Amino acid sequence: MALPKISYPTISISIPPDSKSYMFRPMLVKEEKLLLMAKVSEDQTDMLTAIKQVVNNCSMDPTFDIDKIPLFALEYLFVRLRGFSIGDQIKVSYRDIEDQQVYDFEVDLQNVTIKYPDKQEKIVKITDKSGLVMQYPPAYIYDDKIFLKSEGDETFYRLVVRCIGQIYDADNVYEGKDFGEEDLLEFLELMDIKSFELVREFMSNLPSLYYKLEYKNATGADKTIELTTLSDFFTLR
Repeated sequence: MALPKISYPTISISIPPDSKSYMFRPMLVKEEKLLLMAKVSEDQTDMLTAIKQVVNNCSMDPTFDIDKIPLFALEYLFVRLRGFSIGDQIKVSYRDIEDQQVYDFEVDLQNVTIKYPDKQEKIVKITDKSGLVMQYPPAYIYDDKIFLKSEGDETFYRLVVRCIGQIYDADNVYEGKDFGEEDLLEFLELMDIKSFELVREFMSNLPSLYYKLEYKNATGADKTIELTTLSDFFTLR
């Protein structure tokens, strides 16, 4: 005799930046095991890969392609699924650098939003007729071993390569995905410094998770803490 099938509630989540909605089920015990195993390994790479796998597992829509959404959307999805599965209230603690006291806060994951830069130019012009079209960091980098194992400045350049959507000149438009990583790295190295500074500006003003904590410390000073990464909300290692 077969065991009964377990039914789950579902939730429709609007995914930024285009706000298209997809259906998701809650995390199950098997997803919790994935996260716990990754945490036990104490390897940040394992945890990031597990987060991507968990979100993908919970998708109930065959048209959902996790590798085509931006990284900040993946992190937002994980936050929403965690709230849907376990509860929206989480506790975080931070030490005030002025009075050295630890303050405890309760965060409502329902109120976590995406903060977009006031102004962001995706087209980086190299000359009047050539340049780059940048894209937001893709979610697939949470499962990209080469990128996740990189260190220092190498990490930045490998991230930039993964954010090159197109390269264009007067005659053609070249898709970034059609070229190998080393070819794109060489292209970046041959850019003039002024143009590359525009790339840096784009990369330093990416959309991110956002939640603001406000409190008054022991000296009476009003303080603000802005949570902008998954590590600000959860212990990932």
